[in-house]
Amino acid sequence: MGGTFDYFGELSHPDYKDISEEQYQNRMLLRDAMLSHGFKPLDEEWWHFTLADEPYPDTYFTFPVSSKSVRNTGSAAKITGAGLEYWSEDSKAAASITDYVERVTDPSSGDFIPVEDRIAVFDMDGTILGELYPSYFEYMMFIHRALHDDTYDAPKDMKEFAQALEAGVYDGNKPDNHERLHAKYAGQAYAGMTPDELKEYTRKYMETAADDFTNLTKGESFYKPMVSLIGYLEANAFCVYIVSGSDRTVVRALVKEKLGLPENRVIGMSYTMVAKDQDGEDGLEYVYTKDDDVILGGDLVIKTIKMNKVSAIAQEIGKVPVLSFGNTSGDQSMAQYTVNNDQYETRAYMLLCDDLEREHGNMKKADEMRDMCEECGFEPISMRDDFATIYGDEVEAVPYEELEVEEALEPAA
Repeated sequence: MGGTFDYFGELSHPDYKDISEEQYQNRMLLRDAMLSHGFKPLDEEWWHFTLADEPYPDTYFTFPVSSKSVRNTGSAAKITGAGLEYWSEDSKAAASITDYVERVTDPSSGDFIPVEDRIAVFDMDGTILGELYPSYFEYMMFIHRALHDDTYDAPKDMKEFAQALEAGVYDGNKPDNHERLHAKYAGQAYAGMTPDELKEYTRKYMETAADDFTNLTKGESFYKPMVSLIGYLEANAFCVYIVSGSDRTVVRALVKEKLGLPENRVIGMSYTMVAKDQDGEDGLEYVYTKDDDVILGGDLVIKTIKMNKVSAIAQEIGKVPVLSFGNTSGDQSMAQYTVNNDQYETRAYMLLCDDLEREHGNMKKADEMRDMCEECGFEPISMRDDFATIYGDEVEAVPYEELEVEEALEPAA
């Protein structure tokens, strides 16, 4: 439904739109049902209805309620009943998260956090979305665009970089400075598209196979426990933002399809956007016309990793988060920024890529991340120990050497 118990802010107004489409439709379903049965709504509270012809308009009724009848503090209720699915029953990370959420959403608790300050930030690649098929979603989509898309004729220097990057993601030897070069060429590869055209291009690429797994497309490669976690936080009136180093427009397409988050909850790598007919004229001089459209200009504005994540959060959210979830050193600054919030109790969690059976894990990187957690006071989430499943039981990780590159890039059936 969106919101938390008896919260009286704008979030609780029935017509409040900055919630998921499903939550808004649920509110309207309830409203329609109540109106059709003779109740009238309250404009400030989506749950509040009064019988239009109530028989005792001046009488108030009080009923004693036992806490035992409404709350079960057992671990199973915390993990399953509260909405955290796909986590192991004995998951220490899940227990830590649910304990934290229960305390900070309880108005009688000394750790209570008002709804307007419940900000949670998530990295995307490697935190909620697989990045090992065999590399980041945006890397693989760029390679497809530059080398395998018959509708696009990439310039020579872009093709040369894309070829080197494609070889690198398979043999582990990516080109020097590949992050900056990818940011440069990806902007050029999609320049001239409208944002909606790039989202549609992304959605089509999501349908292709995740090439070192069975029964999995790239668009399905979200970690089920983390998707459940985001839903759990949203249900407890946390405002969840995705803060990714990937292209913001691409990420918007991914998360809207699979997470249902509003597009304005995405912070990511950004490029210039210009008017279709602007033709290089300064934006301070050009006037948008009735026949214009916004298109991607292709020039990099910001690559949102490391300290740039902190800068983007401060500029675009305007508040320090209370929860942070990441998986690499690129998320360390965001995590530290979160735990530095001295107004409330905060938590930062780091996902460890330590599952060598259901995912293409890397124990060296996992051990390094665990060491960082111990040093910085972050909490680890073990994919091996804390996740009951990753992508679903029907999905199997396949050693990459068993697949041919051409087979790996074939669309899913």
